[in-house]
Amino acid sequence: MKIAFFEVFKTEEKIIKDFFKEHDVICFEEKLNEETSFEAREAEVISIFINSEINQNIIDSLPNLKFIATRSTGYDHIDHKYAESKGIKVSNVPAYGTHTVAEYTFALLLSLSRKIYIACNHLKQDADFSISALQGFDLYKKTIGIVGTGKIGKNVIKIAKGFGMNVVAFDLYPDLEFAKENNFEYKNLNDLVAESDVLSLHIPYTKENYHLINKKVISEMKKGMYLINTARGELIDTDALIWGLESKVIGGAGLDVLESERELKTELEVLSHIYKAEKVKDYKTLLEDRVLIDMPNVIVSPHIAFFSKEAEDGIVKVTMDNINGFINNNLINLVK
Repeated sequence: MKIAFFEVFKTEEKIIKDFFKEHDVICFEEKLNEETSFEAREAEVISIFINSEINQNIIDSLPNLKFIATRSTGYDHIDHKYAESKGIKVSNVPAYGTHTVAEYTFALLLSLSRKIYIACNHLKQDADFSISALQGFDLYKKTIGIVGTGKIGKNVIKIAKGFGMNVVAFDLYPDLEFAKENNFEYKNLNDLVAESDVLSLHIPYTKENYHLINKKVISEMKKGMYLINTARGELIDTDALIWGLESKVIGGAGLDVLESERELKTELEVLSHIYKAEKVKDYKTLLEDRVLIDMPNVIVSPHIAFFSKEAEDGIVKVTMDNINGFINNNLINLVK
């Protein structure tokens, strides 16, 4: 069977090829797009990561394609409905890095609360040892609002409790037993944002929760609260977030994800017309993302909350199991 992997690190390539040594496997460091899809034109199985986007054009350009394995939990970068209409199955990694992402959530929060990033820059760039502008705040006894209490959200709650924080949560399907065990309450979203000193997002992106955090929600937030997003950029209306930061409703933000981040990462390609204009969904959002990156009270990282050695190993293992299941007609972890 011909299998093509895109966005593969060199450290992963040998593991993958050894596992599928009886099959014809090719690995590429670049992402899959309309310009690189010819590399996999004979592939029956394709595996991608979050920076690749599989649309109708790409699916139609791969006549032998039967199975897509994304090495991520989210699959909004794949037109899985169109794939299904063509008889192509799609799998994901239902959960990975649940401790990894939870730990990174607090890495962002602590960097903001203690102004670590600003302090480092003062020393590195200006050799400035003054501390007058670097006073932070304690997390102890602050209230953190958790949006989404799946595996990652639950781990964030446990860490927050270790810091002595008060916890409130919002989830469409509340786990009341877990709430009782960990001494926190579920609230509706409006009440949650009104009393939270910190708001942290841990839900997948769906059409229904697009711009869940919008200007109306931000206007109801506790003034000066901090926002952390390690989930998906599209959960937050970027224009509203900038308004919230500039009006000081939001004291700061830690963002591992940005709205339209896939387009932002290829901005140079966009500007050089490598990408067609119609493929850029919202160029205004790209410009706003750049504004966010330059704000002193915002920390932006390039979608690395998941990226630990342990999480990477887990992602590769589950993906290989998903592909092996397809080969052996024992399909697992199919998206719906």
